[in-house]
Amino acid sequence: MSGPSAILARLSDALAAHGLFTRGVVHLDATGPVPAPTPALADGSAARTIVLVGPIGGSLWPTFSQWRTAQTDKGGAHPLDAWSKVILTATAQTFGATAYFPSDPPYQPFQAWAIEAEGMKASPLGILMHPQFGLWHSYRGALGFSHALDASVSAHEVTHACDRCLDKPCLSQCPVNAISPAGFDVRACRSHLATEAGQPGCMAQGCLARNACPVGQAYRYPGPQLRFHMEALGEAPE
Repeated sequence: MSGPSAILARLSDALAAHGLFTRGVVHLDATGPVPAPTPALADGSAARTIVLVGPIGGSLWPTFSQWRTAQTDKGGAHPLDAWSKVILTATAQTFGATAYFPSDPPYQPFQAWAIEAEGMKASPLGILMHPQFGLWHSYRGALGFSHALDASVSAHEVTHACDRCLDKPCLSQCPVNAISPAGFDVRACRSHLATEAGQPGCMAQGCLARNACPVGQAYRYPGPQLRFHMEALGEAPE
């Protein structure tokens, strides 16, 4: 089998070995609210197709943990970013694509791409709410291609789970009220994580507000991954 569908199938197989998935396709020359400006490929030409890549639940944790253990510096200051770049840069080379990362300038509109590809909306925590995975997913990067990979239109509307949630436990479970309809108070969250009170709760168990969301509980990250992300949040600069 050859053609666009075969490329996506081979790409999915290659990513699966690392606990990653193709999380949606954005057609930059399609009709619709396509983010601008169009990102450049390595050769300077404009990308026509963006394939978002990321984990679902704790899918990347075994492979990432094994890689990190093997590194003399444990992956450096930002090990998950470093690992993502190792995997996706090599994948891009194999498939003749250009890799983009949320941490690297020029910063690409990852959330806009995700909304276009999967029709999601932001939760009160700022994380995009997926109808199946809830808040337990992310985007580690994206691959840009010079040609269309899928003739179908990937953008679609989904029912936003937050609109149907009457109790909104995420707004009441944060011990320092860092989560509100107005957004996420990152400073208050980090300050709490640095206190003795924050250690047995959010630091050890993961964000209590995120844990309280009833959507996608089956995809909740494993304990070590939850602590890894909370430690990274607590150490991030203001």
